[in-house]
Parts: sequence; C-alpha cells; structure tokens
Amino acid sequence: MAGAIIEIKYFNTFILKKTNSTSKTPVWNGSFGIPETIGGYPVLSPSSISRDDSWVIEESRIRGGYNNTSVDFGAKAYIVEDEPIGTRRFNTLIYSGIFNSRTGINNTNVFSVGEDITKSLDPANGSIQKLYAEDTNLNIFQELKVSRALIDKDAIYSAEGGGTVTSSNLVIGAIQPYLGKYGISTNPESFGVYGNRKYFTDRNNNVVLRLSRDGITEISAYGMKDFFRDNLALARTISTEGKILGSYDIYGSEYVVSIQNPQLLNSPVRLPSNNTLNFDERAQGWVSFFDYVPDEMFSLRNNFYSVKTLNAEGETNGGVTGSTSLNISVASIKGFIKPGAVMTTAGGGIPANTTVVSFNELTGALVVSNLVTLANNTIVNFSSFPQLWRHYSNQVKRGSYYGIDNSSSITFVFNPNPTNSKTFKTIGYEGSNGWQVNSIESDQTGEIFQTNAVAGGFQTSQDSAAFIRSYHEGEYVLTEARARVLQDVTDSNVVQLNPSGFSGYIFIGNTVFSEEIDSSLRTVVSFNGAGPTVTLSQPVTLTAGSSILFNGEVPKVDYNSVFGSVLPPVDKYYTGFNLKENKYVANLINNTVPTLGEINFGKAVSGIKGFYTTVKMSTDSTTDLGGEKTLFSVESTYDMNNGY
Repeated sequence: MAGAIIEIKYFNTFILKKTNSTSKTPVWNGSFGIPETIGGYPVLSPSSISRDDSWVIEESRIRGGYNNTSVDFGAKAYIVEDEPIGTRRFNTLIYSGIFNSRTGINNTNVFSVGEDITKSLDPANGSIQKLYAEDTNLNIFQELKVSRALIDKDAIYSAEGGGTVTSSNLVIGAIQPYLGKYGISTNPESFGVYGNRKYFTDRNNNVVLRLSRDGITEISAYGMKDFFRDNLALARTISTEGKILGSYDIYGSEYVVSIQNPQLLNSPVRLPSNNTLNFDERAQGWVSFFDYVPDEMFSLRNNFYSVKTLNAEGETNGGVTGSTSLNISVASIKGFIKPGAVMTTAGGGIPANTTVVSFNELTGALVVSNLVTLANNTIVNFSSFPQLWRHYSNQVKRGSYYGIDNSSSITFVFNPNPTNSKTFKTIGYEGSNGWQVNSIESDQTGEIFQTNAVAGGFQTSQDSAAFIRSYHEGEYVLTEARARVLQDVTDSNVVQLNPSGFSGYIFIGNTVFSEEIDSSLRTVVSFNGAGPTVTLSQPVTLTAGSSILFNGEVPKVDYNSVFGSVLPPVDKYYTGFNLKENKYVANLINNTVPTLGEINFGKAVSGIKGFYTTVKMSTDSTTDLGGEKTLFSVESTYDMNNGY
C-alpha cells in the first residue's frame, strides 16, 4: 500500500521495491538490476511512477527462491547508555585494537569498553597538541608540558625512587615528563624533526626549543632571545590565531620557522610582523632571515619544499580589442599564472568570470575564455592557486620565491675602540661584484634642545652617509661634444648645429656651455642627429658659427645605446665602489641633515662621526641578477677624534 512504513528487521537482506506499469507488468522503478535482455524486468523512469500499487519486500534468500540459500542475518547492534552525552577529554589518549597486515587482522575500529584503553595526562598542562612516536617511546606535546610515554612496556619504581623498565602488555605505559615547564602552546605546526632532534616553539614562554637526548634546550637564547620574546607573541591576537610554521630543511641542514601575524597571513613576502628564519646546529645560532612566507613546508628525498597560495599579476604587452589572445610582459609577472585562474582589472575591459585557458611562461602569450579589451601596460590580476616551490633549485634566480625576486642584504656594526669617538672615512669589502651600501648611520651624536614650544622636549641627531652604488652600477663615462651653430638663434630653445666639425656624443641631460650663454644652467631635452638639431631646457641667443660645448655622463646601462658597445674604449669612472688591489672600496660622503646651530654639514664634512656605525649592504638589481654573491669581509678606515 502506498505510504506504508516497512520496518527492516535485519541488516544483511535485500530490499526489493517494485511497481506495476499500466499493463500490470512488474518493472524496476529507476534502479538498474538484471538487464531486460537476459530475463530481467524492464526499467521504468521514477518520474512516471504515480500509481498506488507499488510494493516493497524484504528478502533474505538468494534470488528469492524457495529453500534457497539464506544470507547471514548478522548481529543486531544496540547499546544502552545511562549517559549518552559525549564528552571531550582533551588530555587523554585512547587506542583501538591491533592492525596486522600480515595476518589480515584489522581491529582499528574496535574500542572495547571492557579494557583499559585510555591514558590521561595532567589536565593542568592543557590539551594534547602533538604526538610523535620515536623508537619505543611516544612523545606527547601538551600546551604547557612535554612528556613521553613508554610503548609496550612499563616502568617499575623502587622505594628509593629508582626506575626499571620492564616488558608489559600495556600499549601505553607510564608517563614520564621532561624537565622544564615547556609546552608547544597551540602551535603543533611549528614541529620539525631530524634524527633524534625535535624542534618546536612555545609561544606562551616566547621561546624556540629543541628536544633531544639531553632533554629540552632553549635554542632561541642563542643570540635571539629578545627577538623571539617580541615576535612570537605577534602570532596571535585576542580574536585571531596566526601561524608559527616550522620544518626541518634537510637540504640546508637547518630548522626553519616562520612566524606569521594573523592579519598578514596572505602576504607573499616577509613583512615586519612576518619573519621566516633558520637555526643551524653547525653555527649554534640563527643564521638568516628569508624573504618568503610559506603556507606549508616539508623535506622530501634531500629536497626542501614549500607551498604558497597567492594572487598573481602582470602588465599587458600591447593593447587588444575584443580578443581572446593577448600578451603579458614576462618581466612584470609577480606570482604564477595558471589555467583556470580568474582575471580582473581595475579599469574594466574583462568580462565577469573570465578565466585563463593557457599561458606560455616563456613568451607571455595568454589565451582567455572571453573577449577582452585592454590598453597597453594594463595591470591584470589573476586569482590564487596553491603552488609547490622547490628551494635551492638552479632553474630559478637566487633570492626568488614564488615568482618574486628579492635582493639579499646584511646589516652589521662597525665598532672598533668602542669608548672613543671616531670619524669613519671609507668602506671596503672583499667578495663578489654587485654589492651596494643602502645605508650607513652613526649612533646618536648628541641632544639638541627643541625651541619649538609646540613640539617640546629634545631631538637627537646622527650622522649618515650617502647611498653607495655597486661597482657595476656606479660605473660611468664622461662625455664631451663640440659643435658650431649653423644659423643665428634668437631667444629659442631649438638650435641647429653645423654637421661639419661636429664631434663627440650628445644625449638627453647633457649640460650646455657657450661664451654667449649666461650662467643659468641649460640641459639637453632632445637631440635629433639627422639635423643635427638640439632642443634645450631654456631659450638661448646664439650667432652662427659660435662654438657650443656639451658635457655629460653615460652610466654603464646606457653604453650600448650611446656608444654601440657595452665595452667602449674610453676612460671609466665610478660613483660608488671602485676596484683596487682586488678589493672594492669607496669614500663615505656625508649626507647628514643639518641640525640647529650646525655650520659645517653634509658634503662639507669628510666621513661620518660617531662611536659606531650601523651598515646595511645588499645586492644590486642588475649585476649578474640571480647569480651567486659572496661577501667575505668588510672594513672601514677611521680617524680618532680628540673631542666630541
């Protein structure tokens, strides 16, 4: 009867649900059983079933035949619990039955209430966050404590307190805490292991720890105690949990930890509150900061990998109108452009839900799913995809992570004779070409009272030196061109030159000199060599046949465009580091902002003055980009000051 409820009595039975067609022929109502061609019932679409003569039967015999073999009815499971409400025991371990692939025993879903299958730890130490099995011990990481449990054995203690390990049928034996009130907080993702060393962080105590045979060691105290005290706390706000991601880099033989502020988790690069750094056992200290912020990290077969999900962007190379094909400038790409990524742009021109069909990473050729109209140099954004990144690969530039190039830098302090005031005059280094000095600053050189009553208080001052270019980028050539005016010029910016007797090079930015030009500075705005005709920054008045001189500098990057060669046969000069006796050296040019009452300052002063100086050096953006850069030593010459 339609609408009747049939109670199923057994588990291992067949539920047969049939209906009759208009011709009263039994049919299957939507299920595909035995095909009709070999004697089965015809199939009827469920949507056409609306009759009341459908019926259901529970069958336990094979093919429903009389006295045919009956299937096993099986057990009828039931349980009676006085308190059926579940509880969460955050400090307790529970284990199931055994699994043995050799004998075919699989009792991993058996939790017998008749056996003692739980082991509880002190709830005062918080919840269990991480388990790590090591030989015949199980390391247990709680929020506030680290312990180990014996596996398949137990410990027997004497009255004097001594212990002996003995075999036992216990799966989890006695709990033995490690010395020290340390835990893993709520950051099990910070765990990394290599050999018998386990690394993890304890945000509650603002420390990074190593668990080894000698117990727990606070490795954050190796020169970085203050740093971790200030930064581990940033991985969590009142309402949001950040990440402290840790892993062992098997290729570099170091523990890598990434402290990520919860508000900056999607940042692809290192920001002030996102720090990725490494600990090296060989140096017994923290070695480097890295410019990547991963989502995951792991080592596999002597390689170190990380995973990052981030958006990509790139600029169009040429405009398109109503086309599914366009070109992206390869040099402008940040991140990864993958098929299926959704495209957007701030200025419009891309229909909604337009996706990438294909992209050539070498040429920048892009095929999309809809017709787009974009101008040249339009920034196009692409939705994010998780990307696997193999570190230390020779197929990418050094310092490049997730498609973003980063320069390497080092910050250090010159502090010879620390109790004496000095004037630092030069800086030099031994190493590779391509290093530049971003900043060099002295300590605070004094206090000057601020006369502004609104600001009040004191302002401090310090000396600083100008930016020092690398040997490659600081190279330039002095040029000089001489010519004569072809015809009179009266208060005009455009001067036509006589091609006869013209010599040298003229290019934009040249300084112009002539006996008929006043002392006002004039420079070349444009130059047409076919005339030749030059356009100046200010009007001039010149007579035909008068001499005119053009002076300028050509940086190394413009050699080919100006001289037609990257190695012009002319004298070269250097605005930054110069190479002398296989060492790169440069003078320190004072760049200090004048303070109240100061008479000599800036370039009028030789070097910078102070007890010590803080120097930041980095790789430049053109010299062997992505290649190996070494820095063996850095030095500075200085004079001792008699007074301050």
